[in-house]
Amino acid sequence: MMRNRELRKFLNRLAALGLAVLALVAAGAVGFMLTDDLSLWEGFLHALDVVATVGAYPPSDHLAGELVRVALIVLGVGTLFYALVTVTEFFVAGHVAELLAARRMQRMIDATSDHFIICGYGRVGRQVGRDLRGAGARYVVIDADPANREFATGIGVRFIEAEPSDDRALRQAGIERARAVIACVDSDAENVFITLTARELSPDIAIVARASQEGSESKLVRAGATRVISPYKSSGAEMARFALHPQVSGVRDVDAEYRMEEIEVTGGCAGAGQTIADIRGGAYIVGLRQAGGGFMPQPEPETVLGPGDVIMAIGTSRTMDRLESLFTPTHAQVGR
Repeated sequence: MMRNRELRKFLNRLAALGLAVLALVAAGAVGFMLTDDLSLWEGFLHALDVVATVGAYPPSDHLAGELVRVALIVLGVGTLFYALVTVTEFFVAGHVAELLAARRMQRMIDATSDHFIICGYGRVGRQVGRDLRGAGARYVVIDADPANREFATGIGVRFIEAEPSDDRALRQAGIERARAVIACVDSDAENVFITLTARELSPDIAIVARASQEGSESKLVRAGATRVISPYKSSGAEMARFALHPQVSGVRDVDAEYRMEEIEVTGGCAGAGQTIADIRGGAYIVGLRQAGGGFMPQPEPETVLGPGDVIMAIGTSRTMDRLESLFTPTHAQVGR
């Protein structure tokens, strides 16, 4: 969109120069009519000849006519020279190449469907892009920062340089064909605008929005966000969980009420030496990575857990808290 604005600016300058040349020729035609007793058509031909520096007509026999000729030469050559400089600047500055690249990029975006639209390409947006790319998903980025555009195009990311909350930018990114919109700019207010715009353009699309402040979460939900994520809140909760439960090696929220965890069996904990049936309670044990290196999907209930084993479980917060407590290391183990 920035490239389109530059093209429009260039075309407007050319249009203004064209009007200036026409006005100059018209004024010259009237001037020759009055000074050399010519018809309007003949005056137009004389004026056009002078402005174009052709020299097909002889000089005027009247001083007033020569003054008109001199004025046309000075103004006409100056205007044409400025037009030449404008066109040369447009080509030399690389705008043509950028416009062609932008058009190629737009054709790629137009051919993309079932993709994700990332609004904002800062630290969070880049991490989202890396994860989507790792999952083999297609995505389009919208960001107004030229530095982010250079970074994105350098690694082959489909990129639109525009404000993410702009209707035209979201349409240009193919929101009607997209699977979801991810609003992750640094400003919560901007994320609200993005959510409102995206929901208006595509009522059924999934929208995942970032909230930096706690009070913004409800606003984003009211604006139409399907899911609201607070990176600071999530990272803080995860850090606290890992500090309180060092036996937990990984956590992933899979629903508003359920989460999946990897929990290591430490020596001397309450769960060591017990079977899957003894410890699972209301949780689902979906996998077991044994200390010897083997992996068992959906281990049998009678499987005995030993130190160094890692269980993969899913359950509600209450059931997972109970499971974590069974594998909490003793103070002596923590000290070692």
